[in-house]
Parts: sequence; C-alpha cells; structure tokens
Amino acid sequence: MRYDPESGSVTAFRKYLAGIKGLGFDAEGNFYGCQSSSRRLVRFNLDGSTSPMEHKLDGKFHNHPYDLSADTQGRIWFSDPIDPAPTRGPQLHGPLAHQSVLRLGKRSDGAWQIRRMTRDTHSPGAVLISPNGRTLYVADNSDDAQGKQELRAYPVQPDGSLGAYTVLHTFGADHRGVHRGIAGMCVDSEGNIVACAGWEKSGPGPLIYVFAPSGRIMETHPTPVDQPLMCAFGDAGLRTLYVTTQGGHLYRVRNTERQG
Repeated sequence: MRYDPESGSVTAFRKYLAGIKGLGFDAEGNFYGCQSSSRRLVRFNLDGSTSPMEHKLDGKFHNHPYDLSADTQGRIWFSDPIDPAPTRGPQLHGPLAHQSVLRLGKRSDGAWQIRRMTRDTHSPGAVLISPNGRTLYVADNSDDAQGKQELRAYPVQPDGSLGAYTVLHTFGADHRGVHRGIAGMCVDSEGNIVACAGWEKSGPGPLIYVFAPSGRIMETHPTPVDQPLMCAFGDAGLRTLYVTTQGGHLYRVRNTERQG
C-alpha cells in the first residue's frame, strides 16, 4: 500500500505480491521487498514491473526473507528465518538447515550472488546496517518458547565478513510469559536505533524503544494498540516517525525530535 501524507489517501502500490514483509531502499533509490511466500527478494522498478532477485544459496532455495537493509556499497543484507506457513504452490523445496542473515551482492560480472553471513542466529528478524556501515544490528528471536529475544550488534570487518556479536539487549520473561522481542527497527541521524517491540501478553507492553548504539535504553514510548511491527522516518526533513502494527494499522508521530 502507498500512503500520501499530503492528502491522506491510501492506494495500492503493487498487487498479488505473495507475502511482502520488509521493505527498503538502497543508496541509489532502488526499492526492494522481502517476498516471504515466494522465498525471494524483489525489486520494484520505476516502470511498474517487479524483478525477482537471486534466490539460491549454494544451489538451494533460501528460506522466507523477513527484513532487509542496504549498505552504501549496494549490498543488501536480509534475514532469512523459516516461516511455518506454507509457501504458494507445490512444496518442492524444503527449508535450509539454518536460519541466518544472508547478503545479496554483485560479482565482478555484474550478476547477483547470495552469501551466508551469520552462523550463530536462531531465528533472525529485523536487520539494520548502521549509517557508517560498520555495524549490523540483528534482532534474533529464538523459536524456542524458553529461548532468548536479543538485539545483537555484529561488527562488519574490512573484508565484508562479520565479527563476533555483542548482545545489546535481552528481552526477558515474567509470570505471564516470554516478552516479545524486536519486530522492526530503523536508525536516526545520530545512529540511535528506533525499535518496535513488546505486546500486551507479557512484559511492559507494546512499546517503541530508542536504543543508543551501546545498547542503553534512551527512551520508551507506549503504542496505542498491540504489537507494533515496523517503523520508518518520513515526510519533509525525515522528522516524522511512521509505525505499522500486526493488526494492520498505520500510525504517524510528528515532531519526534529525531531525524531519519
């Protein structure tokens, strides 16, 4: 869907997209989406067409992409968890034996190639490259009911690989159950992480968190409905925060005192 902030109108941007989840632009303005149900990323072209991206890792279909983040080199980092819901059509290709962060990049001949970047994630969700490109933030949400919901920071090495991660924040549990971890996040101009997390089932409730790059919680803001999902800065000057929810809402927060 496409929302026009001037008129308030909502129109269909693309139809029949088979479970689009995370969306993002690269440094050149190309627009990409995680087409989870078709197990691939796609690029939305200016002429109205949609181009599928490379979808095989070492000759096998990757899993169900959830979120993406492009760096200044044009590489697209994306999380690739397993979605228990069946994909469209015949189930001919089973899932990979791992749930990892993958990266799309171009080879010397211009063809796209997928590379596995993490080997220690359980069920990666939201991903985010820092403005300087030196850190990859990953929300790793374990499938296990007793597992951990973590915000991790991986250093991006000079050769493009990832170093050992640091846990910036762990979401716990209480007598009502496991707390809901981060579903989506974006970054402000100072490098702070704005994240959607929490729910009414347990913990402090549905919140927008603001984390410093060190992991310190700088702010929390309750959301008016349950399960905030994705967030992004928009409008003139990128000072408005837009938030979507699991229930299909779109919220806008003007004058956040932060800038995208």
